[in-house]
Amino acid sequence: MNLYHFGKALVKIVLTPIYRFKIIGRENFPKEGGVLLCTNHIKLLDPPVVGVTTPRPVSFMAKEELFRAPVLKQILPKVRAFPVKRGMSDREALRRGLGLLKEGNVVGLFPEGTRSKDGSLKKGLAGAGFFALRSQAAVVPCAIIGPYKRFRRLKVVYGKPIPMDELRARRASAEEATELIMQHVQYLIDNHR
Repeated sequence: MNLYHFGKALVKIVLTPIYRFKIIGRENFPKEGGVLLCTNHIKLLDPPVVGVTTPRPVSFMAKEELFRAPVLKQILPKVRAFPVKRGMSDREALRRGLGLLKEGNVVGLFPEGTRSKDGSLKKGLAGAGFFALRSQAAVVPCAIIGPYKRFRRLKVVYGKPIPMDELRARRASAEEATELIMQHVQYLIDNHR
């Protein structure tokens, strides 16, 4: 068992009794092929929560600063995370993400780029749209619906893959694609509160 699967099992054992996950729409998750998983971001625990509720391993983009922390810099690469420099176009992170998608992996993003302080969905950054348009990956929206309170139910909702063919065919902008993705995430939040 590698560190990813060991960590997933451990996190599941620890978090499930505390947050009583309710997973909705797991059947919408493609069983194979590249998947771009786009999720809202409300708490630090979002990556492990999404990681334990998805049916496939996820490679998350994580802010570069985390890879400088003594313990995390050892663990993060072993649990499939890869760094991204925030606030600029990070070509290496873009290449890495596209490569993972083309190889048929799942890449997880929080398009808002940071946690929402009030829990409401913020404007998404163009990176999500870039990956959606530049790959043939299925784009799956996901909503984490709190509250993150002990022994209260925490919902993780997976939507159906977002049709991107029309946007890809007309060479839509990354911003337009991101906006469409965020609309789908907001729809999940609104319909599963």
